[in-house]
Amino acid sequence: MWWTVPNMKKLPRKRRTREHVLADLSINHVERHALKCGFVAERVIHDYGIDLELLTFKKKGKIEEGKILLQVKATDRLQISSDRRSVALRIDRSDLVNWLAQPLPVILVLYHGPKDVAYWLYVQRHFRRMKNFSLFTSGQSVTIQMPIENVVTPSAMRRFSRFRARVIEQMRNVIHDED
Repeated sequence: MWWTVPNMKKLPRKRRTREHVLADLSINHVERHALKCGFVAERVIHDYGIDLELLTFKKKGKIEEGKILLQVKATDRLQISSDRRSVALRIDRSDLVNWLAQPLPVILVLYHGPKDVAYWLYVQRHFRRMKNFSLFTSGQSVTIQMPIENVVTPSAMRRFSRFRARVIEQMRNVIHDED
């Protein structure tokens, strides 16, 4: 029997790393703020660059159309810009290609474990505003600057809902213009 193996305590075992703890804390942080708004953050099981799908509801509990997609990253060490207005985050170019192809808003979140705070960036809007950015430049990754003022809070969650509402409205206008 396994429990009688001599020196069992000396055999190697799986370990829960700090990275695992940070990843769970980061998702929990975002979920808590969503729940404070009465929203639902559904975890994506098969993660291909999206960790959560945010479903939002009107004040009387009626579900709103569409979803907000969230990718959550975590760190113990922030790279703060010299002007202290942003934090740097390196992302895979392949993730960026996927996010920019999404019709609904993609929100990138960077959670800082020691301070229990998270920063966000509306990916499509950020890159739409960049004049000289090209997906076709070389390199496997892209470094982005996330505004330090964009803190994940219930107010930010409601703002994400407004981003989604604008996108849905734009989609409707395109459909009506084609009729």
